[in-house]
Amino acid sequence: MIRGVRGAITVDHDRAEDVLKETKSLVLEMAAKNGIEPEKVASVIISTTRDITSAFPAKAVRSIEGWTYIPVMCTHEMDVPGALPKCIRVMMHVNTDAGQQDIRHIFLKEAQALRPDLAARI
Repeated sequence: MIRGVRGAITVDHDRAEDVLKETKSLVLEMAAKNGIEPEKVASVIISTTRDITSAFPAKAVRSIEGWTYIPVMCTHEMDVPGALPKCIRVMMHVNTDAGQQDIRHIFLKEAQALRPDLAARI
C-alpha cells in the first residue's frame, strides 16, 4: 500500500545552501523515523512558500545516496495571508505496510507550528 508521509521545515534565509541543507535534513529525518528505504519511495512532492526562490529543493533529494532516480517535483504553496514564511513542505509517497497511525510526520524548526499535534509524536 502507498502511504503519504508529510514533513515541513523552515529556513532562516532564502539562500541556496540553506534551502538544500534543510531540505536534505528533513527528508533524511522523515526516512529515518519511518524506516524508509529509497526503493520504497514512489515519488516526492515538495512545495515552498513564494519567498523561497534561490534553489530547487528537489536537487537536495536527488543528492542523497540511493535517491537519484526517485521522481521529485517542486511547486509553490498557496499564498495565504498570515501563512508561515520561508517554509518547505514535503509529501513523500511510500510503499509500506505501516498503518496510518504508525506514520511519523516530521515538522522541524518553525514548521512545528503547522501541526503541533503531529510534531509532538516524533
